[in-house]
Amino acid sequence: MVFAIALVWVAEGFNTALERLADAAVPQRNELVGKAKDVGAASVLIAAVAALAVGGLLFVPRVLAL
Repeated sequence: MVFAIALVWVAEGFNTALERLADAAVPQRNELVGKAKDVGAASVLIAAVAALAVGGLLFVPRVLAL
């Protein structure tokens, strides 16, 4: 579970770095930069869903056993 949580934090860190770097490199609005930011945000979402699945696999059986 700790690894899953860390994965989400790492993905968020990379996404933030990508967004800041893109904003610094291309200050004006750019379609390709926007798409790159969308992909970064989607990666964070995928990591969060994976962490949710890990949490479900770990905790749902224990909750149901109660």
